[in-house]
Amino acid sequence: MFDHVSIGVSDVKRTGRFYDAALKPLGFTRLSDGESSLGYGDKGVQLWISATSKPVKADMESGLHFCLSAKDHAAVDAFHAAALKAGGKDNGKPGIRKDYGANYYAAFVIDPDGYRLEAYCGK
Repeated sequence: MFDHVSIGVSDVKRTGRFYDAALKPLGFTRLSDGESSLGYGDKGVQLWISATSKPVKADMESGLHFCLSAKDHAAVDAFHAAALKAGGKDNGKPGIRKDYGANYYAAFVIDPDGYRLEAYCGK
C-alpha cells in the first residue's frame, strides 16, 4: 500500500547513526544522504528521515509505530541488539507474540526521537 513513510527528527545526524545500525540487520541501508534528510530501504527509499524544528512528540499511548520486515528470527534479534547499542530503548525483547499469532516473532524498540519501531518475522 505505502510507497514510503517520512518522519521528522530533531537531530538528523544522531538519528542517522541509530538507523544505520538498527536497519542493517534487516537488510536496509542508507540510500540517500543529505544534510537535512536521509533515505533508507533495500532497492529504493521506503523510509525518509528529515530534520524539522517540530518533530511529532513521542506518545506511547498513540498507537503509532512502524513495523519492519525481517527475513528470520536472527534478524529480529540482531535488530533489537543493534538498536539498543545505538541508543534506542527497549520496548519489548525478541520473542513470539502469541496474541498476534502462533508464528509472530517480533522485537520492539524506541528510537532517539521517541518513535516506536518493530521488527517482525512470521516464519
